[in-house]
Amino acid sequence: MWSPEREAEALAGADPAGLLPPEWEEDEERMSFLFSAFKRSREVNSTDWDSKMGFWAPLVLSHSRRQGVVRLRLRDLQEAFQRKGSVPLGLATVLQDLLRRGELQRESDFMASVDSSWISWGVGVFLLKPLKWTLSNVLGENKVPAEEVLVAVELLKEKAEEVYRLYQNSPLSSHPVVALSELSALCANSCPDERTFYLVLLQLQKEKRVTVLEQNGEKIVKFARGPHAKVSPVNDVDVGVYQLMQSEQLLSRKVESLSQEAERCKEEARRACREGKKQLALRSLKAKQRTEKRIEALHAKLDTVQGILDRICASQTDQMVFNAYQAGVGALKLSMKDVTVEKAESLVDQIQELCDTQDEVSQTLAGGVTNGLDFDSEELEKELDILLQDTTKEPLDLPDNPPETFYTNSVPNPRISDAELEAELEKLSLSEGGSIPSSKSPKRQLEPTLKPL
Repeated sequence: MWSPEREAEALAGADPAGLLPPEWEEDEERMSFLFSAFKRSREVNSTDWDSKMGFWAPLVLSHSRRQGVVRLRLRDLQEAFQRKGSVPLGLATVLQDLLRRGELQRESDFMASVDSSWISWGVGVFLLKPLKWTLSNVLGENKVPAEEVLVAVELLKEKAEEVYRLYQNSPLSSHPVVALSELSALCANSCPDERTFYLVLLQLQKEKRVTVLEQNGEKIVKFARGPHAKVSPVNDVDVGVYQLMQSEQLLSRKVESLSQEAERCKEEARRACREGKKQLALRSLKAKQRTEKRIEALHAKLDTVQGILDRICASQTDQMVFNAYQAGVGALKLSMKDVTVEKAESLVDQIQELCDTQDEVSQTLAGGVTNGLDFDSEELEKELDILLQDTTKEPLDLPDNPPETFYTNSVPNPRISDAELEAELEKLSLSEGGSIPSSKSPKRQLEPTLKPL
């Protein structure tokens, strides 16, 4: 499973090609600047400092994410980012800045931040820091040793979430407790080394999603029942469930072994029959029958253990449903705290009373608009019937529509009598010195007089 060689490969990572920026191969001047060391202080040249930091800090984290590792070492990063035989001289400063911002954390500091008594389980895995590292921290030096292991905080959280989902989607999630060895085998592809696996468990314990306990020399892990739930301490029920699960596995292995033995006895009986050794064949068959009886007895015990485990799982589900119902009842009580049947009836009566009052007000306002004039509707209907009867007996004698008259001007043209016309013509003739014929003359005698006009 785990070996020092595999851990070294995981920490060193692979060739970072494919995640390097374009200027890595194209811009020699730019890369020469980025591979140079940082100034002693940012105040000397903040622009150059920020430019280098903005290039290397995201690259270090993206390289670790691409490799699937959460543990970094300065030496491994220098080897991974070699370019034409040169190593970046400012990576130590980059790691110091990431430590200051909390994006990285020393592995020893992270382990100390989690209250756990099982770190000592991994004999030879979590060792004390070398004395020179401890002295450098005490003396206030901010240098990052090339061999010191740093933890990418955000990547560790992502890895812990991945392991939790992996457990939830596996058959192991049928029970809340699982053997540490089984969980380690399940996470072999997700956690490249044993240290990473333990760090993930510490992160899950820090998030209150797992708790770990040692029972009779065996390490067991208890998971929270839901993605947002907090894990409870390991109790006697959890220990009993774990022991039943161990018994189930032991019985299953025993049944498999006896099945192979029964098959072997059967083959021996066949071989003895072919060789004509009847007594030997009978002994083999008797051994086969005894083995099968033992298998049947073990099957009965195995069924009993599995039935108990199923009942425990069902009872835990029932307990979850009961807790949900209880929470729902409590919430309903709080929401209906001030609501009673008497209050509801009183509220309905008040609403009805207000509606009646509104109707009365509306009728009063409608009656005030008539200014005191009260009409008898029956008398109005009688008068209307009389009018309808009159219109049916005597049709109305309406004058014909006058013929349409078209006017050339917008000013109306009033009717003028013939006498007025003759008087007007007479005035015109007198003003011009002519004579006007009598009005009793025929109209054709007027034409010579009208022509000069």
